[in-house]
Amino acid sequence: MTDTPQQELRELTRRRVVVAGGATAVTATAVAALGAGLASAQGAPEANGVPEAKGAHGSGTPSGTPEACYVLTTETTEGPYYIDADKLRQDVTEDEEGIPLTLRLKVIDAETCRPVRNAAVDIWHCSALGIYSGYEAMGNGGGGGGGTPPTDAPTGPPPTDGPGGGGPGHQEPTDDERYLRGTWKTDRRGFVTFRTVFPGWYRGRCVHIHVKVHVDGTWTDAGYEGGHTCHTGQLFFDEESVLLSAAVEPYSTNTATRTTLDEDTIYPDNGAEGGLLRLRYKKTDIGRGVLAELTMGVAPEEEN
Repeated sequence: MTDTPQQELRELTRRRVVVAGGATAVTATAVAALGAGLASAQGAPEANGVPEAKGAHGSGTPSGTPEACYVLTTETTEGPYYIDADKLRQDVTEDEEGIPLTLRLKVIDAETCRPVRNAAVDIWHCSALGIYSGYEAMGNGGGGGGGTPPTDAPTGPPPTDGPGGGGPGHQEPTDDERYLRGTWKTDRRGFVTFRTVFPGWYRGRCVHIHVKVHVDGTWTDAGYEGGHTCHTGQLFFDEESVLLSAAVEPYSTNTATRTTLDEDTIYPDNGAEGGLLRLRYKKTDIGRGVLAELTMGVAPEEEN
């Protein structure tokens, strides 16, 4: 007896498909053709003053149309500038100048398609001038500061135990600044939202945001304790949007040589699965603000 489209869809959601090398993933289009989607498309509500205005521009690969819950989000190098500072906050901007950015992530279990609730999500990224808080003495390779310019590009052969490239080991902080860093928990639907600024760039890397997901820990008044890290990755920005941001101050004063998305040695070149954000903004005025969204499929039981 031939399976009905609904039965085929249930079978798809039960399987776990991991894309590696040249393997072919089941496409969202194929899933949609089987009947009702796995989930409705992510909406684009007004967030942090960033409206989905008429004439707004959308970029990147839609991560939730329908949700590709059967694909694990590609993991990449942590880089040398992670600080486990337990800054529990959604607004990580502090006094940093730049284009307002609302970052809205959804964390789901790649095997069951269910939202990962109460996970701790860390983000950290450089300023509009390419400087990381905690490492100001290292400068940015052209836009300000001094000393050795930061780079988390691989310095040797890629590792054999996972994708994403290698890179230098963790560097000890040089100062007590902690802007553009923060941790917050996912809600019952797996969503977490941060308010920050559009990142700038520094020599050797394209524009990106670092991200970690921690699970099985406990939220206390002191912070997030215990548990384990199940995902370490990076979030990327399409080239058109970066070029538009580069015309806005203070990005326009960043003189560091910029590496494009195609030139970057860490971006896995696989769209939303690899961390390419879906961006929404008014194309004629990106300076008003940007809404960035992505659904991240993780394996909660695994340690990273």
